[in-house]
Amino acid sequence: MNSKQSAEKTAKDIIGNPNYQAICYGGFREKTRDIEPTIAQLKEDLQLLSAMNIKVLRTYNVHNKEVSNLLIAIRELKKEDANFEMYLMLGAWIDCKNSWTALQPIHNIESDRNAIEIAEAVRLSNEYPDIIKIIAVGNEAMVKWAASYYVEPAIILKWVNYLQNLKKDQKLPATLWVTSSDNFASWGGGDNEYKVEDLNQLIIAVDYISIHTYPMHDTHYNPKFWGVLESEKQLSEKQKIDAAMLRSRDYAMNQYKGVYNYMKSLGVDKPIAIGETGWSSLSSELYGDPGSKATDEYKSAVFYKLMREWTDKEKISLFYFEAFDEHWKDSGNPKGSENHFGLINLQGQAKYALWEMVDKGVFKNLTRDGKPITKTYNGNEKALWLDVKTPSLLKNN
Repeated sequence: MNSKQSAEKTAKDIIGNPNYQAICYGGFREKTRDIEPTIAQLKEDLQLLSAMNIKVLRTYNVHNKEVSNLLIAIRELKKEDANFEMYLMLGAWIDCKNSWTALQPIHNIESDRNAIEIAEAVRLSNEYPDIIKIIAVGNEAMVKWAASYYVEPAIILKWVNYLQNLKKDQKLPATLWVTSSDNFASWGGGDNEYKVEDLNQLIIAVDYISIHTYPMHDTHYNPKFWGVLESEKQLSEKQKIDAAMLRSRDYAMNQYKGVYNYMKSLGVDKPIAIGETGWSSLSSELYGDPGSKATDEYKSAVFYKLMREWTDKEKISLFYFEAFDEHWKDSGNPKGSENHFGLINLQGQAKYALWEMVDKGVFKNLTRDGKPITKTYNGNEKALWLDVKTPSLLKNN
């Protein structure tokens, strides 16, 4: 595909199209985001993702150089190869007044920083219209368990309307789509406390809905689906785990359906994408061996496969979380689950979900930080299974 054809691709062509596989992306290698990936490192990542047939990346904020450098890297790769194709769902970070400070957060008043974030998102979208196809206003910015920073829906609605008006005034590309990416409950798919008029207006205002669903977290917080049923006690360990993972997939499907049903109840019909879902491969705490026994490379691989199969079949865009491990997320705990959601680790090793791609030579002649992509566990499946734990018997099933 040449650059002219690429420029003609719009969000409408991409969202809901299984030929445009999507993933959440962060390129940070260190335990702090103060050390940013170089353009050369970003280009390495982009070539790996392109080899995996990924064509759409989701980013989270614009206050690091990472995103502006990522856009430069994509543009350079497009110049080098007319067939290179990569698009962005550009995130603008939104939070409330006093967020991330010692002061009490004020959830119905926004941070002054938000306007700066939106302005930069607008600038980048106008500079790179061939790459940026979507702006997402906020990341989990409305969900109330984000107690340190969440905002009321009116604030998200204000900025979505602002961007939509810029489109009408020809100050943004008319084909650019605007959304917010948030927990399924924040979109009306769960508790009634979220089902307020400002949310209803937001659902009307966005071009599509981007929801997050994390069965992995609910193996601890709401484990009604997680574990071994009484009727499954005689199964092999692998069969018990596979059954639990199918229920995890169904749990995500039900959260998606909850948002769909709420949207339809408002008389609205527009695309719903999964802006985030994933399954960590390691946890020393709530989701690991001391807790729900949910995290290992086998279960994360099964979840990845099940979610891709379901969403591809139903033509639902899936921004899987995430491409590469990032260890700044829980820098004080190397084994913290947030550090291990990637499909490729920081040693350039493909986790079990991608072993088949390694076998097929998908990553041949490609590197990350100069290292060829190899398999975790040296490709030894028996060694991998030593770290796989079977969840406990489900109570009151």
